[in-house]
Amino acid sequence: MAGRGCSCTPGHLNEDNARFLLLAALILLYLLGGAAVFSALELAHERQAKQRWEERLANFSRSHNLSREELRGFLRHYEEATRAGIRMDNVRPRWDFTGAFYFVGTVVSTIGFGMTTPATVGGKIFLIFYGLIGCASTILFFNLFLERLITVIAYIMRSCHQRQLRRRGALAQDSLKAPGKREPDSLAGWKPSVYYVMLILCSASVLISCGASALYAPMEGWSYFDSLYFCFVAFSTIGFGDLVSSQNAQYDSQGLYRFANFLFILMGVCCLYSLFNVISILIKQSVNWILRKVDGGCFRQCQRRLLQSRRNAVMPGSVRNRCNISIETDGVMESDTEGRRLSGEMISMKDSNKVALAILQKQLSEMANGGPHQTSSLSQDDEFSGGVGAFAIMNNRLAETSGDR
Repeated sequence: MAGRGCSCTPGHLNEDNARFLLLAALILLYLLGGAAVFSALELAHERQAKQRWEERLANFSRSHNLSREELRGFLRHYEEATRAGIRMDNVRPRWDFTGAFYFVGTVVSTIGFGMTTPATVGGKIFLIFYGLIGCASTILFFNLFLERLITVIAYIMRSCHQRQLRRRGALAQDSLKAPGKREPDSLAGWKPSVYYVMLILCSASVLISCGASALYAPMEGWSYFDSLYFCFVAFSTIGFGDLVSSQNAQYDSQGLYRFANFLFILMGVCCLYSLFNVISILIKQSVNWILRKVDGGCFRQCQRRLLQSRRNAVMPGSVRNRCNISIETDGVMESDTEGRRLSGEMISMKDSNKVALAILQKQLSEMANGGPHQTSSLSQDDEFSGGVGAFAIMNNRLAETSGDR
């Protein structure tokens, strides 16, 4: 275990820790940059709003012969009523069954608009346990949704690729009509691009947001831009709560509108979650590229020495270098030997990036060609099998460790 340290790096940090620290530093810079931009855009508006409010408060206090302390005390009571769901405008009840159903939907989806919160001790305790199971189940649902979405995308991309081959005359008509026949090398060697998947998911998210905004603008009285803003805040599960749909007491075609609202939020959250999953893999790839430029080959030399010592000590002459894993091959745990090798140690961030890209692209290829091919001795019915992206890496790790037992 002592051999894992990298003596030629500052502070004796190994490669995984360096990547983790680089990502943390980039996120910190991203937060600092975002804070600077938002402060420049919003601070002046906040000061103007506060000045206008102080002037209105002073004018109201003078005109009604009220002291400033009495008026502020009354306003604090109104703030308490607002937190309990009471509004001056005619809004629907917060805690009838439909309002409570909307609330639990925002809980398990992790949107959490904040316009409705439990006020009783019992409600707060129940929320903790309810959210623990509900959020975990919804994350699982999102991952399973991503798998099925990839299946649809893979078939669409395969159909488009077949049409291109047919136009060039590279694909025989018989192979399209007889699915049992082996496809030509031009089709068998084809792999869907992960970047096309990202583009398709981005387009789907934009289309759903534009369609939902066209519904929200007239029904809620928002501008189209505010509707687009609400869609991103809701679909990304940020959920500020400044704009919340379906909160008025009455709407035209109320039942149909609330069903459409539920459908748009469900589809939008699923698509944007899937898009974030794919983008996160590409971000890891970018982090590795930055670190390679900064390292100047130091980590690679240490890793080669480390892997050489492991080959000589554990499996001499029979283990492939993990750095050879590529998204252009199907060599992601294709044999039980490699699976056992990987199960003996934690997957580094560099390898997990390549494995995540490879798993996603491999799954695209398998689904486009009619289903997964069994390339490992792990059973198809293994409870840990399946998954996409980071979810797939975790499942494969669980499958390997459970197999070792």
